[in-house]
Amino acid sequence: MPAEHAENSNLQTLLSQIGAGLDQFLNFDHPDALHPSASWREVLDTPLPQHGVGIEEVTQELITQIIPNGSPVPKPGFTSFITTGSTTVATLASTAASIASPQRYMHTAFNFLEELSLQWLAEMCGLGNMRGIYSSGGSVANLVALGGARQSAFEKIGHDPAADGVNRPVSVYASQECHHTIQRSGGVLGIGRRAIKIIDCDNKGRMRVDLLQNAILEDKAAGILPMAIVANAGTTNTGAIDPLQRIGEIAKEHSIWFHIDGAYGLPGILDSQVSHLYRGLELADSVIIDPHKWLGASVGVAATFVRDRQLLYRSFTQEPADYLEGSVEQEDNSRSVIEHSLDDFGIPYYDFGVELSSPCRGVVVWALLKEIGVEGMRKRVRRHNDMARYISKFANEHPNLEVLSEPTLSICCFRYVTSNSVDLDRFNQTLHRRLVRENQYMPSTTRINGDLALRPCFIGARTNQAQVTGLLNSVLRIGRELEDTVNTTLK
Repeated sequence: MPAEHAENSNLQTLLSQIGAGLDQFLNFDHPDALHPSASWREVLDTPLPQHGVGIEEVTQELITQIIPNGSPVPKPGFTSFITTGSTTVATLASTAASIASPQRYMHTAFNFLEELSLQWLAEMCGLGNMRGIYSSGGSVANLVALGGARQSAFEKIGHDPAADGVNRPVSVYASQECHHTIQRSGGVLGIGRRAIKIIDCDNKGRMRVDLLQNAILEDKAAGILPMAIVANAGTTNTGAIDPLQRIGEIAKEHSIWFHIDGAYGLPGILDSQVSHLYRGLELADSVIIDPHKWLGASVGVAATFVRDRQLLYRSFTQEPADYLEGSVEQEDNSRSVIEHSLDDFGIPYYDFGVELSSPCRGVVVWALLKEIGVEGMRKRVRRHNDMARYISKFANEHPNLEVLSEPTLSICCFRYVTSNSVDLDRFNQTLHRRLVRENQYMPSTTRINGDLALRPCFIGARTNQAQVTGLLNSVLRIGRELEDTVNTTLK
């Protein structure tokens, strides 16, 4: 087909072909899914095309060269980082949105679902009447929340930082386990990365409230404005949950914005075994969650929730633009019925965050919750948490395994131990690289109190108990093989 006529192609047929290729890619038992081609780079590394080849040939290259050599992230055995492949329904919803509503604005069903899904998400996670806005990920979600915190702190002293800039030093208090996007937010918001005051944690990775209280009192005495406290509802490193209730009470005592980073761990509230750890959530001024983590959304879906969304408006609103202001009739209050999507911009999310152009993310979250409901999500979260607990129990009972950090949520940090006189950090690092090269069970590593640990994090919708058993068996097998090598060397 001539390239200039490509858009006349049958979308349904081509999407079906792509879907078949993706199904094969996700087939854990298919040999090509475990060992991708080594020649893909040579096939793809071609000069800039001067004449197109047509959509059918592009589709075939996607199926034969690009999809099979994609990322291991969506594989059921991938437990390295807190990211995963989207579920089928999320893929369908994001595909539909990319064609039927490429922007989240205008009076469309997609704009409506943007707000409805935020309401559903807040209800499921115990956020009450908080209002939200979607963004691309935890980095932007934290930035938006702290933008609201900056606005709130300075308005209390009669200053508008969004309009006039920051006019005095401030402090944001966060634990040593906070995500590094918090420091970056400080730089972007003009308060400076050094304004993030790091508070030490206890031996379980939770912020020490006594040190937090001391830091606030010291800053107040020095004339530094306390801007926000950032607590973790599930740290990236170990899944630890800060003492939210006590931190929230301290924030209220000092009239400081209380922000909770629940990008990964907020859905843990659905597990009754740990739900009590989320007490104090109701004290938060802002909370974030990334549906593209534990909920199975397509990557690029995060949400910021705040008590007062008008603070976000005052912090991020745009200046008027001639090409936009007269494009719709939303100021005509005499219209009782909106007859066309261009009669109204819909909810103005462009004034609540940092993005103007933005995809429709709400339809993805709507689809996820519509498909399996709160109970389905609860079962998924509980299943993943139980996987981490299983590893902990197994490792605590096995002579060659040692738990370095007991799981709170779906992360368990453990390592292989041996009676040989070896560097256990180097031993486990070698073991880990062997695991990754086998391309079936792929945890990450981290350090717990200075010791290197294997760190599986279970969040993938396709991950089940077979991956837990397979991971443990592989760790023990590779560990024994490495021990044999050490013993041979010693002889």
